[in-house]
Amino acid sequence: MKKVVVVVTLCLFFLGCQPKVEKESVTLLTGYWEIEKVVFEEGEDKEYPSNDSFDYFEIKGDTGFRKKVMPQLDGTFQANDLVETIRIREKDDQIILDFKTDFAQWSEELVRIDAKELVLRNAEQKEYHYKKQVR
Repeated sequence: MKKVVVVVTLCLFFLGCQPKVEKESVTLLTGYWEIEKVVFEEGEDKEYPSNDSFDYFEIKGDTGFRKKVMPQLDGTFQANDLVETIRIREKDDQIILDFKTDFAQWSEELVRIDAKELVLRNAEQKEYHYKKQVR
Protein backbone atom coordinates (compact mmCIF):
# COMPACT_ATOMS: atom_id res chain seq x y z
CA MET A 1 0.00 0.00 0.00
CA LYS A 2 2.86 2.38 0.80
CA LYS A 3 4.30 1.81 -2.67
CA VAL A 4 1.01 2.82 -4.28
CA VAL A 5 0.87 6.02 -2.21
CA VAL A 6 4.46 6.85 -3.17
CA VAL A 7 3.81 6.23 -6.88
CA VAL A 8 0.62 8.33 -6.88
CA THR A 9 2.37 11.12 -4.98
CA LEU A 10 5.26 11.14 -7.46
CA CYS A 11 2.88 11.20 -10.42
CA LEU A 12 1.00 14.16 -8.97
CA PHE A 13 4.27 15.92 -8.23
CA PHE A 14 5.52 15.58 -11.80
CA LEU A 15 2.18 16.61 -13.26
CA GLY A 16 2.20 19.68 -11.03
CA CYS A 17 5.71 20.57 -12.17
CA GLN A 18 4.67 21.17 -15.75
CA PRO A 19 6.17 24.56 -16.61
CA LYS A 20 3.74 27.46 -16.85
CA VAL A 21 3.58 29.18 -20.22
CA GLU A 22 4.45 32.85 -19.85
CA LYS A 23 2.35 35.39 -21.75
CA GLU A 24 5.47 36.87 -23.35
CA SER A 25 6.16 33.54 -25.07
CA VAL A 26 3.14 33.92 -27.38
CA THR A 27 5.39 35.93 -29.71
CA LEU A 28 7.02 32.59 -30.55
CA LEU A 29 3.75 31.57 -32.27
CA THR A 30 4.48 33.74 -35.31
CA GLY A 31 5.67 31.51 -38.12
CA TYR A 32 5.01 28.24 -39.88
CA TRP A 33 4.06 25.17 -37.82
CA GLU A 34 3.65 21.58 -39.02
CA ILE A 35 1.44 19.21 -37.06
CA GLU A 36 3.29 16.10 -35.85
CA LYS A 37 0.61 14.31 -33.85
CA VAL A 38 -2.65 14.57 -31.95
CA VAL A 39 -2.82 13.02 -28.47
CA PHE A 40 -6.32 12.05 -27.42
CA GLU A 41 -7.63 12.22 -23.86
CA GLU A 42 -7.39 8.43 -23.55
CA GLY A 43 -3.66 8.65 -24.36
CA GLU A 44 -3.84 7.39 -27.95
CA ASP A 45 -1.72 9.18 -30.57
CA LYS A 46 -2.44 9.91 -34.21
CA GLU A 47 0.83 10.56 -36.02
CA TYR A 48 1.17 12.82 -39.06
CA PRO A 49 4.43 11.69 -40.75
CA SER A 50 3.99 14.08 -43.69
CA ASN A 51 1.70 17.02 -44.39
CA ASP A 52 0.52 18.89 -47.45
CA SER A 53 -0.11 22.04 -45.43
CA PHE A 54 1.25 24.03 -42.50
CA ASP A 55 -0.44 26.40 -40.05
CA TYR A 56 0.86 29.96 -40.36
CA PHE A 57 0.41 32.10 -37.25
CA GLU A 58 0.97 35.84 -37.09
CA ILE A 59 0.70 37.44 -33.65
CA LYS A 60 0.97 41.12 -32.72
CA GLY A 61 0.28 41.92 -29.09
CA ASP A 62 -2.85 40.11 -27.93
CA THR A 63 -4.31 39.45 -31.39
CA GLY A 64 -3.40 37.73 -34.60
CA PHE A 65 -4.50 35.10 -37.08
CA ARG A 66 -3.91 31.55 -38.26
CA LYS A 67 -4.30 30.25 -41.78
CA LYS A 68 -3.47 27.10 -43.69
CA VAL A 69 -0.68 27.37 -46.23
CA MET A 70 0.73 24.87 -48.71
CA PRO A 71 4.43 24.89 -49.57
CA GLN A 72 5.22 25.13 -53.26
CA LEU A 73 8.19 23.67 -55.13
CA ASP A 74 9.72 27.13 -55.62
CA GLY A 75 9.87 27.74 -51.84
CA THR A 76 6.83 30.01 -51.67
CA PHE A 77 3.49 29.27 -50.00
CA GLN A 78 -0.01 29.18 -51.39
CA ALA A 79 -2.78 30.18 -48.99
CA ASN A 80 -6.54 30.19 -49.23
CA ASP A 81 -8.77 33.05 -48.08
CA LEU A 82 -9.91 31.34 -44.85
CA VAL A 83 -8.47 33.14 -41.84
CA GLU A 84 -8.99 32.32 -38.18
CA THR A 85 -8.64 35.44 -36.04
CA ILE A 86 -7.02 34.94 -32.64
CA ARG A 87 -7.43 36.80 -29.37
CA ILE A 88 -4.99 35.90 -26.59
CA ARG A 89 -6.02 36.05 -22.93
CA GLU A 90 -4.98 34.75 -19.53
CA LYS A 91 -7.33 32.65 -17.40
CA ASP A 92 -6.40 30.85 -14.17
CA ASP A 93 -2.64 30.91 -14.90
CA GLN A 94 -3.24 29.62 -18.43
CA ILE A 95 -2.77 31.25 -21.81
CA ILE A 96 -5.94 30.83 -23.88
CA LEU A 97 -6.21 31.38 -27.63
CA ASP A 98 -9.74 32.34 -28.71
CA PHE A 99 -10.25 31.52 -32.40
CA LYS A 100 -13.01 32.92 -34.58
CA THR A 101 -14.11 32.50 -38.18
CA ASP A 102 -17.27 33.50 -40.01
CA PHE A 103 -18.61 30.03 -39.21
CA ALA A 104 -17.44 29.15 -35.68
CA GLN A 105 -15.56 30.17 -32.56
CA TRP A 106 -13.59 28.07 -30.07
CA SER A 107 -10.76 28.27 -27.55
CA GLU A 108 -7.54 26.32 -27.09
CA GLU A 109 -5.03 26.36 -24.25
CA LEU A 110 -1.39 27.07 -25.03
CA VAL A 111 0.19 24.14 -23.15
CA ARG A 112 3.80 24.48 -24.28
CA ILE A 113 5.81 26.61 -26.69
CA ASP A 114 9.44 27.22 -27.49
CA ALA A 115 11.42 27.96 -30.65
CA LYS A 116 10.85 24.41 -31.99
CA GLU A 117 7.70 22.99 -30.38
CA LEU A 118 4.07 24.02 -29.88
CA VAL A 119 1.32 22.16 -28.01
CA LEU A 120 -2.32 23.32 -28.01
CA ARG A 121 -5.19 21.64 -26.08
CA ASN A 122 -8.84 22.02 -27.07
CA ALA A 123 -12.03 21.65 -25.02
CA GLU A 124 -12.19 17.91 -25.81
CA GLN A 125 -8.71 17.54 -24.20
CA LYS A 126 -7.06 16.70 -27.54
CA GLU A 127 -3.48 17.93 -27.64
CA TYR A 128 -2.11 19.11 -30.97
CA HIS A 129 1.68 18.83 -31.18
CA TYR A 130 3.46 20.95 -33.80
CA LYS A 131 7.05 21.45 -34.87
CA LYS A 132 8.32 24.79 -36.17
CA GLN A 133 9.26 25.04 -39.83
CA VAL A 134 12.20 27.27 -40.63
CA ARG A 135 11.71 29.22 -43.85
